[in-house]
Amino acid sequence: MKLSEIKTVLNNIENVAFVLENGTPVPEHFHVTEIGLITKNFIDCGGTVRNEKVVNFQLWNANDFDHRLKPKKLLDIIALSEKTLGIGDFEIEVEYQSETIGKYDLGFNGKDFLLLNKKTACLAEDQCGIPAAKPRIKLSDIQSQNSCCTPGGGCC
Repeated sequence: MKLSEIKTVLNNIENVAFVLENGTPVPEHFHVTEIGLITKNFIDCGGTVRNEKVVNFQLWNANDFDHRLKPKKLLDIIALSEKTLGIGDFEIEVEYQSETIGKYDLGFNGKDFLLLNKKTACLAEDQCGIPAAKPRIKLSDIQSQNSCCTPGGGCC
């Protein structure tokens, strides 16, 4: 989800709620402690230099169980970060504490924001020696090329 998309959603909902991909809700009293721009400059295993930018939201739970973040307040925080940091319309990445800090993509199901598990991937598969996936074949689809191994063929 891009920054422009979350702003559209926030203008049309009454409550801000986040849910992990496995269905576990983020406690209602969460805080958005940071919104920032993360720039990642790197080289992949094929030697290609890459540059990625994401808008980062950090969610945090405190012991103030009466706290509830409303859409207008989150829109105000986003507007301040855009103005102060010059943040553009990039994809959003959410940090949320579990056993360690997890990084998630952001989705929306019509009611709740979804913290979607991120996956690693090779960006240069054609250059780093990853074998192509072998086709899966059902043994029942293979035609017998040697009739001696058929029932009554005399090979056993």
